[in-house]
Amino acid sequence: MNDRRKKAVKQIVFGVVLLAIAGVSYFFGGKASAVSNFAECAKAGNPIMESYPRQCKSKEGKTFREDIGNELEKDNLIRISEPRPNAVIASPFLVKGVARGNWFFEASFPVKLFDGDGELLTTGIAQAKEEWMTTEFVPFEVTLSFATPATTGGTLVLNKDNSSGLPENEDTLRIPVQFEPTQ
Repeated sequence: MNDRRKKAVKQIVFGVVLLAIAGVSYFFGGKASAVSNFAECAKAGNPIMESYPRQCKSKEGKTFREDIGNELEKDNLIRISEPRPNAVIASPFLVKGVARGNWFFEASFPVKLFDGDGELLTTGIAQAKEEWMTTEFVPFEVTLSFATPATTGGTLVLNKDNSSGLPENEDTLRIPVQFEPTQ
């Protein structure tokens, strides 16, 4: 093989190796840097739109919406003022808001806190702060205490008190929360 041919083969091999390295780097590098949810998108420093719920647009052009539970779906039945969706909570914490009178039974309804694995951390009973036998909104409150779980997030669940036990009368407000890390 002459020198010219050897040089050409070396250049082709070098080019193929470079392309292979670039391809592997792109494949694995692209996977590692890609975001798959709102929190990752925000943490990566991408712009967050001032909407409700907030939205984040990744460098790849994907838009991710912040999880606020089913708050918007239940707005005409129950509204929570504390804690707000994705708030950082520590024990004890206050849950308060307003609910239509028919959300209560005997001036109360159950509230539960779950960790990120769906394990029950605590329960409580929200109490009406005013006359509950109405179709209007009635203020409620409950204070919950819990042991800080291993998961970083969880779900606060406010159940309509369904004294009838009938499935058609069940309803639930779900609010995502974050747990304050233990020191």
